[in-house]
Amino acid sequence: MSIDKLVVRGAREHNLKDVSIELPRDALIVFTGLSGSGKSSLAFDTIFAEGQRRYVESLSAYARQFLGQMDKPDVDFIEGLSPAVSIDQKSTNRNPRSTVGTITEVYDYFRLLFARAGRPHCPNCKKAVSRQSPQQIVDQILTMPATTKFQVLAPVIRERKGEFVDLFAELVTQGYSRARVDGETIQLTEPPKLKKQEKHTIEVVIDRLTAKAESKSRLTDSIETALKLGNGLVLLDFVDAKTGEKEHTYSEHLACHDCNLSFEELEPRSFSFNSPFGACAECSGIGTKLEVDEDLIIPDDSISINEGAIAPWAGGQSSEYFLRLLEALAKELKFSMDNPWKKLSVKARDAVINGFDYEVHVKYKNRYGRVRNYSTGFEGVVPFIHRRHSETDSDYSRDKYEAYMRETPCPACKGARLKPEVLAVTLGGKSIAEVCALSIDDCATFLKQVTLNKREAQIAERVMKEVHARLGFLLDVGLDYLSLDRPAATLSGGEAQRIRLATQIGSGLVGVLYVLDEPSIGLHQRDNRRLIDTLTRLRDLGNTLIVVEHDEETIRTADWVVDIGPGAGEHGGKVVVSGSYEELIASEES
Repeated sequence: MSIDKLVVRGAREHNLKDVSIELPRDALIVFTGLSGSGKSSLAFDTIFAEGQRRYVESLSAYARQFLGQMDKPDVDFIEGLSPAVSIDQKSTNRNPRSTVGTITEVYDYFRLLFARAGRPHCPNCKKAVSRQSPQQIVDQILTMPATTKFQVLAPVIRERKGEFVDLFAELVTQGYSRARVDGETIQLTEPPKLKKQEKHTIEVVIDRLTAKAESKSRLTDSIETALKLGNGLVLLDFVDAKTGEKEHTYSEHLACHDCNLSFEELEPRSFSFNSPFGACAECSGIGTKLEVDEDLIIPDDSISINEGAIAPWAGGQSSEYFLRLLEALAKELKFSMDNPWKKLSVKARDAVINGFDYEVHVKYKNRYGRVRNYSTGFEGVVPFIHRRHSETDSDYSRDKYEAYMRETPCPACKGARLKPEVLAVTLGGKSIAEVCALSIDDCATFLKQVTLNKREAQIAERVMKEVHARLGFLLDVGLDYLSLDRPAATLSGGEAQRIRLATQIGSGLVGVLYVLDEPSIGLHQRDNRRLIDTLTRLRDLGNTLIVVEHDEETIRTADWVVDIGPGAGEHGGKVVVSGSYEELIASEES
């Protein structure tokens, strides 16, 4: 048999009635027919399933053990199969870290683009930051008045705990005589005894100079020595400064000298919210935090505490314990637990919700009738729920506490997922988060209009080409309204399917069998035409496409049409027509 055909013999999966069919390869094939007629049974459960099974069987025994055993479809014979990829509407990603940008891999190129061509700024003062060579630092110092006196310091320890006995000894052997420890200048031959559990800052005194032009050679040597010892940082301590700036930091790395902030070198991983190098420390790169909602804690403010106003502490085995604590708090703050919640004072409500700074004295009778007393802190409902939610290993308990919480944007990154210094890097005046927040249509327009200098343009050329191509694929499948920061879990089945289709085009694979499930669902007619153009482009790369579809325009465009029917369920499962669109129209049975 010729290799240019996909041959199926004796397919009996589900309601298929011993179907035998020959299909052309490297063609756009549409399976059409009534719902339930057997289109998906032939396309997905027979052809795709067998293609996937054969691929898995071709892997090593070691790889197969992770994929499990795949059942053989109920079919006698299939020949001409290529490696098969299914793009259905069920494959939605529920990972909270996944976005449109990450699953299309556009964000990976953005990370590279911003790391190499982005312009870093200080997150505090918003001024541009840059690296300085030793010579640039020297030149900048020499612009000061010639009478300016200063010490050149090399920061070797910054806010770290320890005694640093060995460090002091090593500095002496290297020939250094003085250092500044926690702001005090000391002789290294008589180092202070530092407290091990406290944080300390140690700066080695390299030289004492004035900003005279004649001192340039000596100053250059001192700056180079300080940069080497201080790992790229040097500190100037202005000796006689009475007012104004008393210290100034210079850096070979990225640094803001106005705010005395230094920044790590920018790398693609710095822009990844899935990496500790880039993720917001507050939300760990999720962009949202679960916060306790007071409206869920107090669903009815017209009832009293004794009537169960505090929902998490009302009812259940532990309610008696919480009532004792609340009675002690009520006694301390002089409010009645029989008054409606809304009539309690602001101070009393705040203490119940957020906690009380002082101890309360609890008095109660145990089950033997004996009076017991103890003093304890009052944690508050909100801190209690947060603590128990973070400590528990039980899914049941976690769900119980989450019933009183809502997902809110992270207060630190405002939902942008990244560290402040990363969000301060801009391209065309926008941060990576701002670019991703644009619709795909606006994002593509912005990147075409962004102005880069010669160096940036040279660096970004190949990356920009890839980004434009991938955004173009997303536009072609009618997803211009989505943004790249849209969480993958919020996508509809049709949107997820078209994203996967765009990603496959971007991958440039050839010789693959793609099986798609009604990709035109929910599309405007204008976007439907673009989708069809995308399908034909995927075919023209050298792939075979089997599309389960009812859309008339897609059927008209197909190279081959298979009508399965004639009815649904037990009345279907047969091939009514297999041929061109003209043959389909000419058939009286179709």
